[in-house]
Amino acid sequence: MRNVRRNFRSPWWWLAIAIGCAVGLILQTRRAHAADGVEAAAAAPAAESHQGIFNENRLPLLTWIIGIGAATTYFVARSRRGKPPTIRRIAALEAVNEAIGRATEMGRPVLFIPGVQDMDNIQTVAGITMLGRVARTAAEYDAVVEAPTCRSLVMEAAREAVQASCLAAGRPDAYQPDRINYITDEQFGYVAYVGGKMMREKPATCFYMGCFFAESLIFSETGNSIGAIQIAGTAESSQLPFFVAACDYTLIGEEFFAASAYLSGEPDQLGTLQGQDAGKLAVLAFIVIGTVVATVASLAPSAAWLGDFSALLQKAMGG
Repeated sequence: MRNVRRNFRSPWWWLAIAIGCAVGLILQTRRAHAADGVEAAAAAPAAESHQGIFNENRLPLLTWIIGIGAATTYFVARSRRGKPPTIRRIAALEAVNEAIGRATEMGRPVLFIPGVQDMDNIQTVAGITMLGRVARTAAEYDAVVEAPTCRSLVMEAAREAVQASCLAAGRPDAYQPDRINYITDEQFGYVAYVGGKMMREKPATCFYMGCFFAESLIFSETGNSIGAIQIAGTAESSQLPFFVAACDYTLIGEEFFAASAYLSGEPDQLGTLQGQDAGKLAVLAFIVIGTVVATVASLAPSAAWLGDFSALLQKAMGG
């Protein structure tokens, strides 16, 4: 009995139940529609359109939301009980303390660039979260953090994040709002200012965390020319090669979004990260099974049930 209870606490059981319910509802709905179609053809009434309350095409999406939400809730509760997930070592995040310590030893500032987009971009939000962690470490090490921004709202968010980090570190006097300023919305005007600032002040450490475009290579090459330790992170696949080539460490894609959970070690963030990974594994399993079934169905046209099963899998994936 104890094993049964333990199994039903697993999010995979609830995800399987949710998917099974969705498949059952889809089949039941198709049968009901088929029966209604036969009756309608027999009665042949006048055509009449009406809007339904429930959109059946969105049923798979609802199922996935419920399943992933249940998995995330379970893993968050599990992390709070003292069983956090194990996250692999990320070299770029392990080097954050070393890079800030180098700036303290050299008496030079730490430059943080939170991207070139506004707060409606999820990469900018992740960059501001990373800025808070960097600012807290810098306050503990007595280093100066400078963060020029190209959006006024990003400037306000950055100031609040740095102020909260300084208070959390027990160093409210380390907060200097004039070090976090707004430059311009114009892309290359902002790039020219940051490039000139880097050449004049020669920061010991440069962080590039956010959404970047053509300026990624300009920033990283300028930082490389002044001998700064550079740590970059972005989800823009077109800019990753430039960061990888010119920076010391680079957070690639999902590593960038997992940085805050990795550095903070908070149970809620770690549980959310594991819940999202569970959802990705479930989607990957459906893709693999669907690919195999579709391939076998194309090689064996006589097996009609394989085609029906493939269509059912596609429907469950929202296709």
